[in-house]
Amino acid sequence: MKPNSCAGSEGDRSFPTMTGPAPLSEHQCLGLGSRALHQLRASLERDGGIQAASTLQEAGVAGGEGLFSAFAGWLQTAYGVMQPGDLDATYLPDALRGFFSDFGWGNIAISDLSPAVMALDSEDWAEASPDQGSQYPSCHFTSGLLADFLGRLGQGSVAVMEVECRTRGDARCRFLVGAPESLSSLYDRMARGLGYVEALGKQTSAS
Repeated sequence: MKPNSCAGSEGDRSFPTMTGPAPLSEHQCLGLGSRALHQLRASLERDGGIQAASTLQEAGVAGGEGLFSAFAGWLQTAYGVMQPGDLDATYLPDALRGFFSDFGWGNIAISDLSPAVMALDSEDWAEASPDQGSQYPSCHFTSGLLADFLGRLGQGSVAVMEVECRTRGDARCRFLVGAPESLSSLYDRMARGLGYVEALGKQTSAS
């Protein structure tokens, strides 16, 4: 999140009038520093081992409703639409980029990797913690959060799987997004030893 800064002359104690989106409290959201997420993951992994991932994913899913509500409010100010479904699909990638950046999660790039799988990439995602390090992709909270958020946006079931992660030492975090059956099939191929790019290629050719 960007730090608050109030600069002015010694005699000027006035504050600017806020004209942006409604306060986070209206959407049952909190302003929370990224270090809290980093410490939460570290503590859960220390005390809960492999259960930490599913715990964080479940917490992320629980946060999806509030984040989607905040997105709806943000769209009213940024795009003048009352509901996310009213936004022209042409503007959706830019809207998602703007929203996640404004809310401190990071800058994202969106691309289609196959007819069934989309990628969300970020080189500065807030949950990632390169200093902590990990053998595996570790943005578990985000995976749950995005699954619920994007499911609400698309009005259907969505699965999310992180395949690159800055915590693991990768240059970016990459989240694959698709229908649960598509990502389940992809995961099965990866479990047999294929990299996700190769697994995607075989999935596309099989379909």
